[in-house]
Amino acid sequence: VAPVQPEKPAKKEGGIFSFIATLVIAFVLVQIINIFFFQSYKVFGSSMVPTLHDGDRLIISKIGKTTARLRGQDYVPKRGDVVVFVDPQRSDLQLIKRVIGLPGERVVVRDGKITVYNSEHPNGFDPDSSGIYQADLPPTSGESDITVPEKHLFVSGDNREGSNSLDSRNELGTVPEELVVGTLQVRLWPLGDAKFF
Repeated sequence: VAPVQPEKPAKKEGGIFSFIATLVIAFVLVQIINIFFFQSYKVFGSSMVPTLHDGDRLIISKIGKTTARLRGQDYVPKRGDVVVFVDPQRSDLQLIKRVIGLPGERVVVRDGKITVYNSEHPNGFDPDSSGIYQADLPPTSGESDITVPEKHLFVSGDNREGSNSLDSRNELGTVPEELVVGTLQVRLWPLGDAKFF
């Protein structure tokens, strides 16, 4: 009878190097996704109440901006989009607001509401009641009359009473399109309020 011996497991070549390579690839992929496609954010403050609340966890899409760059075009969000952008006055801070006015439009804040004037609506229209976005917003405080410069956006928080939101109605002014990071796509947390935008 021929003797039998158990087979020795083959030595795994480069086990530690394979593990490190996997970690590096995973890290690079996460960075690529964060830079060009999607990024998670947490809301601080109440400037977007009632749409967003302090502590909400969000996913911001950068796909529109990435696609525009690849085509050599400017990225212009749509009216009503909720966008994250770099604060024009503090590059270390990012803000989240709603796009109200587009380049070349006149935006007037008066008597508790916003009116936008453009070539399609020479007599003006109220974006809050136009059905462009679904939001039950409070009256809009303040008074201003601004023509949005080229390659800029007029943005506002949804919490517009008093001084609850720093935005284009007050000290923030209009926001250069190039400072927009991305557009709100999903609220992940709290789970009971999760939704797509």
